[in-house]
Amino acid sequence: MNIAEILLIAVGLSMDSLAVSIAAGIVMDKFKIRNILRIAFFMAIFQGVMPFLGWLAGTSFSNQIKDYDHWIAFVLLTLLGAKMIKEGLSGDDEDTDFDPTKIITIISLAFATSIDALAVGVSFAFLNIKVALPIVIIGVTTFIFSFLGAAFGTKFGNKYNLPMEIIGGIILIGIGLKILIEHLGLI
Repeated sequence: MNIAEILLIAVGLSMDSLAVSIAAGIVMDKFKIRNILRIAFFMAIFQGVMPFLGWLAGTSFSNQIKDYDHWIAFVLLTLLGAKMIKEGLSGDDEDTDFDPTKIITIISLAFATSIDALAVGVSFAFLNIKVALPIVIIGVTTFIFSFLGAAFGTKFGNKYNLPMEIIGGIILIGIGLKILIEHLGLI
């Protein structure tokens, strides 16, 4: 897997964090760099740690399934992408009855948005991908997206309504399909 593919996965995974960060920014009363940095930091840490935990779990049993690991990666990424698209199309507004500046709230949001990254880490193990570089790229990408999202939300509120979860889901499905096609020798 090359850097561009890892970056696309990072962007796909960061979409949930971006959407939540925008919502958190909308709820915050004022633009405070400290609060925006805190949101971005926790989102990035969780998005970086979860693929590592998934990779650890996946490496323990990847040798038994290496003949069909590309199918597992394809199914995991497709299911995650479909889930993100479904959530994006559901039209449910984010619950804004929370204080995004409290640490427990930020940790809860960061954990909830990083579950998908755990499954991506499992697929990294199945594909025998060294995980250090993807973790850094995912973490940095998430930090940037979350920082910009919270700042955007704080500054512009509900003015724009971009389908971040749908975009992220499409990216994950596309990467899963590419992995499957490459491993089947169709490219």
